Order: sequence, then structure tokens, then C-alpha cells
Amino acid sequence: MVGMVSFTLGELAEKLGCQLAGDPDIRITGMSTLEKAGPQEVSFLANLKYAPKLKLTKAAAVLASEPLKSSSAATLVSSNPYHDFARALALFYQPPRPAEGIHPTAVIARTAQVGPRASIGAYSVISENVRLGARAVLHPHVVLYDGCEIGDDFTAHSHVSVREHCRIGDRVTLHNSVVIGGDGFGFAKTNAGDQFKIVQSGITVLEDDVEIQTLTSVDRATLGETRVKQGAKIDSLVQIGHACVVGERNIICAQAGLAGSTVLEEDVTMAGQSGSAGHLTIHKGGTVYAQAGVGHDVPAGTVVAGSPAFEVHQWIRAASGFPKLPNMLSQLRSLERRVKELEALLESRTVR
Repeated sequence: MVGMVSFTLGELAEKLGCQLAGDPDIRITGMSTLEKAGPQEVSFLANLKYAPKLKLTKAAAVLASEPLKSSSAATLVSSNPYHDFARALALFYQPPRPAEGIHPTAVIARTAQVGPRASIGAYSVISENVRLGARAVLHPHVVLYDGCEIGDDFTAHSHVSVREHCRIGDRVTLHNSVVIGGDGFGFAKTNAGDQFKIVQSGITVLEDDVEIQTLTSVDRATLGETRVKQGAKIDSLVQIGHACVVGERNIICAQAGLAGSTVLEEDVTMAGQSGSAGHLTIHKGGTVYAQAGVGHDVPAGTVVAGSPAFEVHQWIRAASGFPKLPNMLSQLRSLERRVKELEALLESRTVR
């Protein structure tokens, strides 16, 4: 990636707080992968399984945990190469920020309060009694329903909707077509067998530093609230059901789904296409493997896999046995036939 700015390698090392092993005067214009980096770019090595690629890289320097011996590239020695790669990338590239001001096609209710230095894009709607903090960026076609309360440095990309009375903290980013506070999925069957809609009277709360990727829904609660806690990151195409709690620093990957009243404590990871039944708790530090289906509480620090999900080492043993089941079944049937033959032989001898 070609950067918008450039630094010498010495300047970059100083900004990142890294120790430099190499020429500090090399001019750096951007970041790239080990395979694609050019002589004015920096790459990173966070996983040793990629170390063989160092012999072929043309990068000027590599972020790594120790000085490189198998490459001619300089080394930016880092205690966390992947984190420092992310920090360096932010130095070279910042997404364009729309100009401050309100587009003439935006609609803002007279009772709404918009903080200073806001950028309100075309055809955005800010409804009655909304409170929007400082330096907000609303890209085109964002809709904030009545009574929303949103903190500072909020970014909403095109087609985001924040429903009535929801609350959002500081430094929250919502990507395209995210829906915050849509109705939870609740119906009661009547005596006649029809489905009667249960009013979703609660709200959704997003705490500080939450980021939610495209096309994700975080439903409002039937009663009370659905809450996403500080620092949680939610990927695209995720469904958070009504009255769920997503804990601090959770990572929820694409196409995962939480049924209503699921509670995730802090530092939980849910991999892609995983899901939970409702009214259960995944305790602190739990990890759910991809496509796993959780139907019961998960103890703290436990890794689960499979559907229904259970402890990962047991699951690996069970999964390794699955391909053997047809052969084992054939052997079992053969043994059953042999037993029946022996029983018949013994019976015939007894009769004689």
C-alpha cells in the first residue's frame, strides 16, 4: 500500500517505540505484506510459520519480535509486531473525513441537539429530541430516530439506523447498514393459534469504543435493555438478540448469532457462524469455535466446539472418530453375525 505520507525508518521506529536494527535513513512510504512489499515499504512477522517468506521479501524493514537473521531487510524490533503494524498503518493512511457542516438535504428536527464540529451527510435524518455529541460524522442516508443519545466522536456510515431512545457512548463506529435497536423477535401465540406481536419496549445500549461491521443487527429488549459493553468488536452479518449482554472486549466474528438473553462475559470470542441458544452465559475468556452451537453455560476460560458444543479436546477426539464410524459399524455387524452363528452352533450341540 502506498502511503499518503512518508517517514524515514528512524522516524518510524521512534514513533512506534521500536528498536531499529538497520539503516535509519531509508525512506518509508507505506505498509504491505511480506510477499508484496517493495523497497520503500514495511511489513510484519507475527507468526513464525511465515518466517520462510522472509528470504523472498523485498520489504525495506520488517516488524518482528527479534532482529532478523534470514533476511536483508532491517528489523523494527517490537514486543507486539501485529499491534505495531496496525499502529504504523494508521500513520500512513487515514480514511478521508467529510468536511464539517450540515448538507442542505439533511433533515434535523428543531428539538435535536448536534454537537460542535459535526459532519452531517446528504439525506441524513436526525429526529426529535436526539442528542448527538461533538465531532460526529454521519455519512449519507443515516437515520437517528427520536430520543437517541449519542456521545462524542461517533461515526455512522451510509444507511445506518439507530432506533428510538437507544444510547451510544463515545468513539463508536457503525459501518454500512447496521441497525441498532431494531425490534427483538417476540411473539405470543393466541388461543386461536395466531402470533401476537410483543411490543419491544426496551432499548439498546452501546458503550464506549464499540465497533460494529456492516449489515449487523443489535435488537432492542422486550423489557430493559440489550447492552454491548466497552471495547467490544462485532463483525459483519451478526445477529444480537433482545436482552443480550455482550461483554467488554468481546470479539464476535461474521455470521454469528446470539438468541435472546444470552450473556457473554468479558474477553469472550465467538468465531464465524457460531451461535448460542438463549438464556445462557459464556463466562469470562470463553472461546466458541466456528460453526459451534452453544446450548448450555460455558465455564470461564473454556474452549468449545461442535454442535451441540462441548470441550474442544473432547470434540477433536470425537471428530477424529467420525470418518471411522462406517468401518466400525461394518465391523460391529460382522461381529454380531459371528456371535449369532456361534450361539446357533452352541445351541445345536446342546440339543444333541
